[in-house]
Amino acid sequence: MSNTFPAASGHRHNRYLLMRHGHSQANQQGLIIGSPERGLAGFGLSAIGREQLEELLADWCWATPGRVLHSDFRRTTETAERIARHFGLWLETEPRLRERHFGAFEGEGDDRYAEVWARDADDPAHRHAGVEAVVDVAARMAGLVDELEQRHAGETILLVSHGDPLQILLTALEGRELSRHRERAPLAPASITVL
Repeated sequence: MSNTFPAASGHRHNRYLLMRHGHSQANQQGLIIGSPERGLAGFGLSAIGREQLEELLADWCWATPGRVLHSDFRRTTETAERIARHFGLWLETEPRLRERHFGAFEGEGDDRYAEVWARDADDPAHRHAGVEAVVDVAARMAGLVDELEQRHAGETILLVSHGDPLQILLTALEGRELSRHRERAPLAPASITVL
């Protein structure tokens, strides 16, 4: 697969709010939690994350979403639940929004991300130590946006996901080299990026 995706051209049919989950227990503990085996049931929001969402909702300055899709990991589900409850919306679970799988680095300290990202910069198709390749993350994330564009029009759709997948998606949609996804400023917990 190519190191780039074609840049999005023309006008999108929908507005997208890309949201990273609130500060999580994995963030608090400094752990890499990217496997469904651990991330679906554990490592939800931290107290800091719950406070972030209260502040975000009190000061909401974006378009009101009409639809909320989220990764099925606990931290993203808890984030999406709070937003959906605030706006009176139904939740839609979407596994394509899951965290990037970090293979053998699962459960290790988050200082190990740097090793993965250095390899990403050399080869976005690498699968060293069972890590999910950047090109695969880009394909599943951009594929979801393409599908939503075909199925809906004129909606504001909130996508609640994780830092790495969202940075990779933004890089892909800009048509930039996927090996450069870490050149973007990191997305903070509970941050929203308008697409």
